[in-house]
Amino acid sequence: MKPAKNPRQLLLPRRALLKTVGTAVALAPLVSLLGCGGSTGAGTSDSTDGTWEGASGTWATGGTASMSGNYADPFTEGLGSTCALYKASTLGPCHALTVERMDLSEGQAGLPVRLAFLVVNASCQPMPGATVELWHANPSGLYSGSDAANMCTNGNAAARAARYFRGIQTADANGRVDFNTCFPGWYSSRSVHIHFTVRVGGTEYLTSQLFFDDALNNEIIASQPLYGTRGAKDTANANDKVIKESSLSNHLFQAKQLEDGALLAWKTLVVHA
Repeated sequence: MKPAKNPRQLLLPRRALLKTVGTAVALAPLVSLLGCGGSTGAGTSDSTDGTWEGASGTWATGGTASMSGNYADPFTEGLGSTCALYKASTLGPCHALTVERMDLSEGQAGLPVRLAFLVVNASCQPMPGATVELWHANPSGLYSGSDAANMCTNGNAAARAARYFRGIQTADANGRVDFNTCFPGWYSSRSVHIHFTVRVGGTEYLTSQLFFDDALNNEIIASQPLYGTRGAKDTANANDKVIKESSLSNHLFQAKQLEDGALLAWKTLVVHA
């Protein structure tokens, strides 16, 4: 696949809306993409029992407004554990118009999260100019946007009128992209997850989903009233219908609690462009 000639053709004016290529309906995985190898630096092992070591204090509440923003770079000691295999998916029915911004919350309440991504090529070199788009459900398990499938918003008028927890940004000279958001909620038959797509020169190279360690999911749902109103989630990571258990460890965020009670979650995204 050849990238588009203009590597900046997807850059948007501040907060401009973008309708991205092809809203597909199927959620089933389609193809697998190789990553750039094994661990290349120190850090928590990217496995189902190593991505979360437990909270050391009280979780923050009140959404992204409660974040201090003074957070260390999780990639300073290297790439961490890069994935050996990505299982790629279609954009899915809950994909919709997005907005160029760092803060995805639109003032929504929830446990604040800093998501940090490092976009690299198959040789593990940074890919400045690549775009990363995210979308995920709110703490109640609802997506936003009138252009998302009705099942994604459950027909909720407020959700359809909003554009929360959607956003796109461009990687800097070091291949870094950061977002501020809130921890996603769960909905029936799915574990807690975040959708992402990476484009280079406007060409979509990688679309998939990322997950959190189930110990972290369960801790937040059990301890945070906003997330626990519907009880425990009904689907464990290993039983999620999109990511099979055999490849799950490659799709888990590494994560830790920050001093201000927010969650830091990070992932290296390997793109074969």
